[in-house]
Amino acid sequence: MTSSFWIILLTVFIYGMVHSLLASLWAKAQARRWCGPKADRWFRLLYNFIAALTLLPVLILPVVLINKVIYTIPMPWRVGTLLGQAMALILLFLGLKQTGIRAFAGVRQLLMPEDVEPPRLVTWGLYHFVRHPLYSAGLLFMWLSPLMTWNLLALYLGLTTYVIVGAYFEERKLEREFGEAYRVYKRKTPMLIPFMPRLFR
Repeated sequence: MTSSFWIILLTVFIYGMVHSLLASLWAKAQARRWCGPKADRWFRLLYNFIAALTLLPVLILPVVLINKVIYTIPMPWRVGTLLGQAMALILLFLGLKQTGIRAFAGVRQLLMPEDVEPPRLVTWGLYHFVRHPLYSAGLLFMWLSPLMTWNLLALYLGLTTYVIVGAYFEERKLEREFGEAYRVYKRKTPMLIPFMPRLFR
């Protein structure tokens, strides 16, 4: 392992801490405290903007730092990994569409606050198979990469850890929001891997 490996892991850890803080109920409550109820209109969009902006250095580091190749998947097996990544992108799009792309981005809350529906528990479609289909699709895309370097391995390990830990914290918020309905859904539906309810429960 190179020094770049640990630098990238540390960067992902810092990103995860900042991202988790911004995603917390505390951050949203502080925004309401400072700006009043109108904070709900722009909070999601600003949160996404900051999350995307702070993710850029995390994604750039594996490219610019000294790197070594661990493996490359040869043809024709590479076609399978690329098809898997394409499927992951399709699942990601379907998951976003199911929850509402404009609402997920925060645009709907800003432009049409009177049209925004109260939070509802989604358990159909992709959410019937896993509780976090967007996370599952993202992990699938990463780990099906036909090229693996030490820098990418550090990035993927860091992001995978963050996704799993972040999912647990997110579910604590969802349990407070939806109560017993979410706990019942949680008992019936696996977190990240379909048809494996005991893994990452």
